[in-house]
Amino acid sequence: MKKIKIDNAEIEVEDHLTIMQACEEAGKEVPRFCYHDKLSVAGNCRMCLVEVEGAPKPVASCAMPINEGMSIRTNTEKVKKAREGVMEFLLINHPLDCPVCDQAGECDLQDQTVAYGAGHSRFDENKRSVQEKHMGPLIKTYMTRCIHCTRCIRFADEVAGVNQIGALNRGENMEISTYLEKTIDSELSANVIDLCPVGALTSKPYQFEARPWELKKTETIDVMDAVGSNIRVDTYGWKVKRVLPRLNEDINEEWISDKTRYACDGLLTQRLDEPYIRKDNKLSVVEWSEALAKVTGYLNEYKVDEIAFLSGDLCDLETLYLYKKLSDALSIKNVECRQEGCNIPFTHPSQYSFNTKIADIEKSDCILIVGSNVRQEAPIINARIRKHKLATNVPIAVIGANLDLTFEYEHLGEDLNLLSDLISNKNNFSKIIEAAANPMIIIGNSILNRKDSISIFSVIEELIHKYKFLQDDWNGFNVLQIAAARTGALNLGLYKQGSSLEKIYCAAEDDKIKLIISLGADEINFDRLKGAKVIYIGTHGDKGANKADIILPSAAYTEKDGIYINTEGRLQYAFKASFPPGNAKEDWKIINELSNLLDLNWDIIDLANVRSMLQSDFSHLFNFDSSAYPKYERLLANKAPVTNLCNSNVDYVIKDFYLTNAITRNSKTMAECSQARNELLEQ
Repeated sequence: MKKIKIDNAEIEVEDHLTIMQACEEAGKEVPRFCYHDKLSVAGNCRMCLVEVEGAPKPVASCAMPINEGMSIRTNTEKVKKAREGVMEFLLINHPLDCPVCDQAGECDLQDQTVAYGAGHSRFDENKRSVQEKHMGPLIKTYMTRCIHCTRCIRFADEVAGVNQIGALNRGENMEISTYLEKTIDSELSANVIDLCPVGALTSKPYQFEARPWELKKTETIDVMDAVGSNIRVDTYGWKVKRVLPRLNEDINEEWISDKTRYACDGLLTQRLDEPYIRKDNKLSVVEWSEALAKVTGYLNEYKVDEIAFLSGDLCDLETLYLYKKLSDALSIKNVECRQEGCNIPFTHPSQYSFNTKIADIEKSDCILIVGSNVRQEAPIINARIRKHKLATNVPIAVIGANLDLTFEYEHLGEDLNLLSDLISNKNNFSKIIEAAANPMIIIGNSILNRKDSISIFSVIEELIHKYKFLQDDWNGFNVLQIAAARTGALNLGLYKQGSSLEKIYCAAEDDKIKLIISLGADEINFDRLKGAKVIYIGTHGDKGANKADIILPSAAYTEKDGIYINTEGRLQYAFKASFPPGNAKEDWKIINELSNLLDLNWDIIDLANVRSMLQSDFSHLFNFDSSAYPKYERLLANKAPVTNLCNSNVDYVIKDFYLTNAITRNSKTMAECSQARNELLEQ
């Protein structure tokens, strides 16, 4: 600790801090444009100038470390004049087009001009004009506004891991560009919009849609993957206009993926807003009472072994709980939540969770990735691994396809028999694992969904028990889930031991299953259900609705309160930002009404009742401890590890990052992103 003075007040701060950070701890505001606490220090805007006793001129506080006994002044006349001068220079070429700028109302330049600017300019020459740049379907450029803070360049290099944004020329002629003016090939690209302090980079889909002060802001949770990124949903009336990140250091820091940010326009298209019943091979609008009565009739008509309950990837925990409660009450034997086809008979949450926790990736000293394209399955986790790699040069190895994950790693190969080689010390990377104090392994869904998945799982269990993956104060075993609802559904037990999606398909093909209840399960292969009747509870006219005999329209994730459990087992609350369209209802209400018609007598009045019942039956789900590592419960203790696995290539679950669920498939923006990505791959 070092003692320093800030505006004559003596404080004690940590040794490694800069002057700016020390000022923040002392409650002193220091303006800045180029500085960002998640990026490297550039020190090129000079807005953060402060006076240091003994220094001949004001110093850039973002780049100057503190020294013992240093005396700092943040509000002297010299500092005030220096900041006014800097601001005058920054505004020399700025177009001053605040009335038409999308950044207006949220603009750092606007705010700091009012707070620290002189209020006038002495510059009366012609302003510079800069040609707009192409950065893809998400980022709209107005480069005449650019003040060369270089935040976007540093983000692309350091966080996103794509060296595709840079600076051309010097001085007044400097221009930020993508060099060849290609689409930025990153799943995190649009975070540069949040980072830009002046409106040079704005949101192309959101352009001229609304002003910030016109929007209702709701803090909630993302469901586009299993990470559970903290987000803010901004609505205008009932329409979702934009999604922005919220700070959560344990999960997404302050980043979100492009899919999280821009899939929201899919909430407005192809929505199901009325119940439908298929009559004469045509879907016809009916009243809720008729549709629910028809569903009840089917549930009473068919035998329990002729009915299958399937749940999708975007469901909230309350709905899944009532869905399970309904299946148990009816003694349904065919229940499945794993749409990709996993058949591993899990018995404990530690077998399918990200046990290390996302933030604690930075505590690992060795990472082994098996069958996971982390960049597409969880871009936020991929960025965290990259951050750790850049900071510590942690050794990383991959078994699977040789992909661009934005960080350096050792590609061991695609043959899954390499797992056995690591156990028997036949591979050089086994020495690195052996020497590691906190090694971690990341298992992708592509491994869990193979026909030989149980054999592979047995080998992985041998591997993690041979080395130090499992300790009293460390759990390095991680399964990376890709669906927001998956961990919660598995915790509730929405699958049957000895059953699988493949067995349900085969039973339907043999006419043994005659009724399918699909709770937002759009990713299953409906063609294999043959003649079975399909009751679809969902939000969009997507795959499930096209095959449905009865459609019960439900609410999307922004249109209801709900609980979600992310891949690490963290329980988080989502909040309603808007209302479902037409006569659509919240999912839990639909299932509750079905239970009333079936005389199950649950006595549920509102969501609070559901949550009370849920917490009573599954209290352990509400006790997530971010500081404790769960103990791994061995699944296949009595199964001998297989010595020769199938060495076929790993078939990754996600084929197109931008089109993974019903919302994204109905998003115009996601379709444009997918097309842009395909064009890049063809070049």
